[in-house]
Formats: sequence, C-alpha cells, structure tokens
Amino acid sequence: MATISINNLQKSFGEKRAVDIENYTINEGEILGLVGNNGAGKTTFFRLILDLLKADNGTAHINEINTCESEEWKNITGAFIDDSFLIDYLTPEEYFYFIGKMYGLKKEEVDERLQPFERFMNGEVVGQKKYIRNYSAGNKQKIGIISALIHQPQLLILDEPFNFLDPSSQSIIKHVLRDYNQQTGATILISSHNLNHTTDICPRIALLENGKIIRDINNTDNSAVKELEDYFNVD
Repeated sequence: MATISINNLQKSFGEKRAVDIENYTINEGEILGLVGNNGAGKTTFFRLILDLLKADNGTAHINEINTCESEEWKNITGAFIDDSFLIDYLTPEEYFYFIGKMYGLKKEEVDERLQPFERFMNGEVVGQKKYIRNYSAGNKQKIGIISALIHQPQLLILDEPFNFLDPSSQSIIKHVLRDYNQQTGATILISSHNLNHTTDICPRIALLENGKIIRDINNTDNSAVKELEDYFNVD
C-alpha cells in the first residue's frame, strides 16, 4: 500500500509561490480529493510528488522513499496529468502494450486487464485503427486514465480526470475508482474543479489556496458539500 508524506514542500515560479505545504500526510487506502480555484497549485503539487518538477525546498515521500532521490516508488504508482503523458503516434493498443511491458505484463495480461474498462471505452477506444493523436479529447482522457490503472498501482494520481468526459463516462469512472479502492486498498489522489464529483467519491478533501492547504475536510456522508459551496460561493 502507499502513504504520502509531505514536508516543507515549496515551489515558486518567479514571484508567485505555487506550492507551500508544511506537513501533510495522505494515508494508505485513502481517496483524497484536491480542490481549489485555477492557480491554487493543484497540478504543481502533483508534479512535485511525481518528481516532474524540482522543488525549491522540502520533500515528498511515497512509502518513506524520497521521490527525487530514488525511482523505486514508480513501480507502485500510476498517474495521468495531461495528454503529454501519451505517445500520440501509437494506437491505444500499442500504447497499452507499451505501458504493460514496462511493468512486465504480457499482451494477454494487458488484454485481460482492459476488459473491466469496456463500458468506459464505449467501443470508441480500441479497435479503431487510428493513432492516439487523432482521438477526441474525451477519448484521450480515457486512454490516459486506463493506462494509469493498467499495472494495478498502489498509488493512483489523476489530475482533473472528469475533464472532457461525457456524463455517462464521468459516472462510470467514479464507480471504477471507488471499486478499485475497495478491492485493492490503493491510495487515490484526484484533483477536480467539479465539487459534485469530488464529494461523491472522496472521503477526505484538501482545499488549496495560493499553494497552501487551508482546510483538510472530512467528507463522511458528503458532509463537506456545504463547506465547499460556501467557500466557492456556489448558488
């Protein structure tokens, strides 16, 4: 299983402090939702955890492994931040097999692991005989989410996973994430602008403002809805 520990993590771009988180722990098996307005630091926070950005100060640890000093954590982690993660001159099948190969999976095993995503793919992803670059934004999003899950990671990080998806696909992926968490005990981090989706699936919610976690909210039985709506002034 996976635990994340943040210690004095800071990142600035010029004068702007994008992330400034003193101490924060995400426990194994939790589904944590990260919410905040544009520019709050959500994506930067994820990129720091995944060692895609170098922190100015502080550390992020996955299972006590400093992510910028070792790559061992990568074996247990799946992530999709945006379509720069995709290899757009491959077909989805080629891309899934490529990801599988990195984790020692044979083609047959990858095919087997794609089966639970059939409803999510809705007949529009595999078997289309076209490159990823020629897919819609919604289907690229599906390819990215599936690729992050295909090796059954203990830690899953998804940035705005509901973006570009139609309502049916949004509903399906919520079920997929919930079921995956319950069946495997995996730790899941998602960011989203959509408060309804976030409160639907995340028992714990971190509210980010100017790079700081200003509230750590227990969302048992959707109890966070009112607090978040008040903060964002949602009518």
